[in-house]
Amino acid sequence: MTRSFKTLDNMGDIAGKRVLVREDLNVPMADGEVTDDTRLRATVPTVTELADRGAIVVLLAHFGRPKGVRQPELSLALLTRPYTVLLGREVRFIDDQGAADVIATMEPGQIGILENTRFDPGEEKNATQTVERLAALGDLYVNDAFSAAHRAHASTEGLAHVLPAFAGRQMEAELDALDKALGNPEHPVAAVVGGAKVSTKLDVLEHLVVKVDHLIIGGGMANTFLAARGVDVGKSLCEHDLTGTAEAILDAADKAGCTVHLPYDVVVAKEFAANPQSLRTCNVHEVAADEMILDVGPAATEALADVLKTCRTLVWNGPLGAFETPPFDAATVALAKTAAALTKEGTLVSVAGGGDTVAALNQAGVADDFSFVSTAGGAFLEWMEGKELPGVAALTR
Repeated sequence: MTRSFKTLDNMGDIAGKRVLVREDLNVPMADGEVTDDTRLRATVPTVTELADRGAIVVLLAHFGRPKGVRQPELSLALLTRPYTVLLGREVRFIDDQGAADVIATMEPGQIGILENTRFDPGEEKNATQTVERLAALGDLYVNDAFSAAHRAHASTEGLAHVLPAFAGRQMEAELDALDKALGNPEHPVAAVVGGAKVSTKLDVLEHLVVKVDHLIIGGGMANTFLAARGVDVGKSLCEHDLTGTAEAILDAADKAGCTVHLPYDVVVAKEFAANPQSLRTCNVHEVAADEMILDVGPAATEALADVLKTCRTLVWNGPLGAFETPPFDAATVALAKTAAALTKEGTLVSVAGGGDTVAALNQAGVADDFSFVSTAGGAFLEWMEGKELPGVAALTR
């Protein structure tokens, strides 16, 4: 495939070269231990390949939100031990003070982590002096942090303008998957968009109706669309002030030839709790005034599975119901299993992203069976909105 960006394959001989690699090492920690190493594992292919090719690898990353102030509890020094264990090779910590001197002592193949980029007040401002300070530490720049690509910061965007810039393996996989999902997808394309509120996904929905053939709306946001169609949703989560906006989206979908799928049977309860006494399944027109819709019903879920069987591409962001609380994960799990089975058969390209989505797919036990699961939250959402991501745009210039 022809790509608009350069990858590690285009770097040539890098033995002895100082390579600055922007990674996402912003992992959750408790009592000095990493509690979820998903993001760390995603960095391994790029970092090990560069080290094996003889580069002096200097990792750039942020950790938390120190807002330009040095905070010991947000130092990336905390990550050198867990990262050393994960890579199976030594990783050294490089403090900002005297970083150039430390890097000068590093041998080809060695790996270091520079201090938290956000300790520098110029990082988030993409300040010229910060870009120049970082650029002086390297010969080449690799961006492997798609999850931070929606931010125009010094380490995610500025460096790509002053050093030869390349996409790392994780970034490359992410951009290739996104191109297959919405850039140049094979039709018919389906999108599953869930979540609590329409207001947080307005731009996504408006962008998708002109891009996809089937738009499947779930989660609390489906209630706003049902209300727009005159359904009484009882005491369900619903943004009644946005029913006009929902109607406009439905009209735009009609004009674009996009079929919008809303649930016609639903799982309801009088209280939001695990396995409540008042649980029942009913037609959307039979929701009582004291009931709330908490999941898509089994008949609608089966119909959605049939829709996916006619599609070649699927983009998924957000669960169909209140999946954290059983049994309101049933529709999400069932549809995810269908998508995974179709992907394994080779009839569907499935791309999913967003924090809740990844958690839901892991709960269904199918995350590994999707074509691609993005660990990015905000960047994935902005990409679904059709926005240009500064970190990606800088690589493609």
